[in-house]
Amino acid sequence: MSTRTAQGAKTLTRRYYTGKDVYKAETRKVFFERWIYAGRVSILDGPGSYFLREIESESIIVLEDDDHEIHAHHNVCRHRGTRLLTEPEGRLSKSIQCRYHAWTYALDGSLIGAPFMDEVESFCQDAYPLKAVAVAVWEGCIFINLAEDPEPFERAFAPIIDKFGSWTMDELEIAHSISYEIPANWKLIFQNYSECYHCPSLHPILNKLTSFKNSSNDLEEGPFLGGPMRMSIEGGSMTMSGQTCAPSLGDLSGEELSCVQYYTVYPNMLLSLLPDYVLIHRIERLAPERSRVICDWLFHPSAMAAPDFDPSSAIEFWSMTNQQDWNVSALSQQGISSQAYTPGPYSELESIIAAWDREYLRSIGDV
Repeated sequence: MSTRTAQGAKTLTRRYYTGKDVYKAETRKVFFERWIYAGRVSILDGPGSYFLREIESESIIVLEDDDHEIHAHHNVCRHRGTRLLTEPEGRLSKSIQCRYHAWTYALDGSLIGAPFMDEVESFCQDAYPLKAVAVAVWEGCIFINLAEDPEPFERAFAPIIDKFGSWTMDELEIAHSISYEIPANWKLIFQNYSECYHCPSLHPILNKLTSFKNSSNDLEEGPFLGGPMRMSIEGGSMTMSGQTCAPSLGDLSGEELSCVQYYTVYPNMLLSLLPDYVLIHRIERLAPERSRVICDWLFHPSAMAAPDFDPSSAIEFWSMTNQQDWNVSALSQQGISSQAYTPGPYSELESIIAAWDREYLRSIGDV
């Protein structure tokens, strides 16, 4: 039986949602130290394909090399620090060349050309590769870690490393993607996702498909939180009709075909697993009071290739639900910014938020 409780827990104080000092501490202690979800492997479609990810002052190149290995490099030339790539995504030929003095790097980051540096007796070309960023791939998702000595991914993700194999997530591809800019602190987005206390009033259509009390949690402490929520329609899905819009994924069976699984992956991923598709929200901080959320709908390529494939019911459902959540998150930000705001008590239906807050406070320490 679950011992999870919100007894005595209250919402965070205002400074955690508005304070620049807190924001800087998060950058240093969380986003420069934890494994950050960067995007799907399927975004990279062959050797030389790349995308950039910006994390505050840092710009990271994520690319696929000629051997189909994925690398992540700091987007900084080792000569005089010039930023190498400026387009958010694209395709390189066989190398990365700095436009300033033509220092040239192989896709694996090694320096392969430095004009006239052979005239400098002490220069050693092998000593100046691009600064590498740790990279890991899990279930078709690319994660990066900017720490100098990052915790091994397998250890950091041990609680969920093999948890979602039935969905064959590594085979899925993005059928649709929407980017949202939200005038709210990133933590409000996580906290909103982590409870359904608000569902009857804010999400009446969602609440018909999954009653707000039909939830349970199998991960209740730490950086991974969440669990299954039973759907009202046996064998249904989270769509406008409540019916599936594609064949079931992988080797799902039994209760998995009648539940949606909701998990938060600290610090920037929301993972929703349905019987017929997977929804991933990737969260980017823009400022203490501003965030970006990229929402991807993932389906199996065989379903996407079918002549009658139509994910519009799933897209419409979550577009509606997302907008409802973003609107109320913005209102929360406005209220919390008021001098009248003081922390309020969590209900028992919000105990997972209390657990999320504990992990967050552990991660940033004293500020």
